[in-house]
Amino acid sequence: MIKTAIFVDVQNIYYTTRQIYGRQFNYRAFWQQLSQGHDIQLANAYAIQRSDDQQHKFQTALKHIGFNVKLKPFIQRADGSAKGDWDVGITIDIMEAAAELGVDKVILLSGDGDFDLLMHHIRDKHQVTTQVFGVEQLTANTLVNAVDSFTAIDDNLLL
Repeated sequence: MIKTAIFVDVQNIYYTTRQIYGRQFNYRAFWQQLSQGHDIQLANAYAIQRSDDQQHKFQTALKHIGFNVKLKPFIQRADGSAKGDWDVGITIDIMEAAAELGVDKVILLSGDGDFDLLMHHIRDKHQVTTQVFGVEQLTANTLVNAVDSFTAIDDNLLL
């Protein structure tokens, strides 16, 4: 069994699967697929905290599957734009997992190219295998090229 840590950029996965497929990511199917060959040491899902019932149900479902749900407050700016970015938090947690947990593999669910340097770093410095799951059309090429393997999200991982 491969000792594995999983990190999910929930907003990125939500918006990319919705944009390309008009569907939602199936976290349960993902967990079932991964748990067959991996000893999941840590699984964090990073989300934005909103005060609505759908979000609470979704977060409860993630916890039931086995994810630790980390929440950041949703910030509405005066100009109407919104902020709720987890990039730095995800980066810190991935670096700690690679350095301190003794995992063999780090899996990131995101298409955000901002994570390319991070994935290069942990692979080279900590000798962990790196994998990204993302929507192929919306995943940065720099991120795909920075990891050992890329898995495109397809019908098997959608609701």
